Amino acid sequence: MIIRKLFKFENAHIVRGCSTIKCSQNIHGHSYRVEVLLESNYLDNGQMVYDFGLTKLYIKEIIDGFDHAITLWSGDSKDYIESMKRHSSRWIELPVSPSAEQFSRVIFILVERILECTIMVNGEREVKLKSIIIHETETGYAQGFREDAHNKLMGEIKFKDIIFSKDIQDSWSDTALWNKLLNREKIINPKTV
Repeated sequence: MIIRKLFKFENAHIVRGCSTIKCSQNIHGHSYRVEVLLESNYLDNGQMVYDFGLTKLYIKEIIDGFDHAITLWSGDSKDYIESMKRHSSRWIELPVSPSAEQFSRVIFILVERILECTIMVNGEREVKLKSIIIHETETGYAQGFREDAHNKLMGEIKFKDIIFSKDIQDSWSDTALWNKLLNREKIINPKTV
């Protein structure tokens, strides 16, 4: 069975090298909608694949990190990156360009790590991330699956190369969350939310 949870964030970026001049040469923003699709062959003690309330913890917090931030590509001009970091306290630096396609891959890797590190305590079993859908506009979206997220032909994404600014990390309820995920430390779901 598959369940789907929708999240939203506002974000700015430049997508270098794309065909559209307005997008490749100018900072611009989108009202993103992110669909997280989880699957399992089992149901938990509440007869659910994964309680939607639990997705509002670590998954939502990481995705909210992109809200009202600028997303930068580490391969962009060093002057541009340094200037954006100097003028914004909320930024994310990625090892790939922040297109909708790459956002789906990056967020897949982030949510996948959260699930990998989470100790589930309400009978959840074999909960896996099926896909991430990133709606960049009302009419355009990208959908990424596990094989896409880990496809080096699309640009390698190492978890350690995704960098959230200190301001973003400080906004999370557990300010050590990022270090826990980087080090693959276990995080425990609460029994109730």
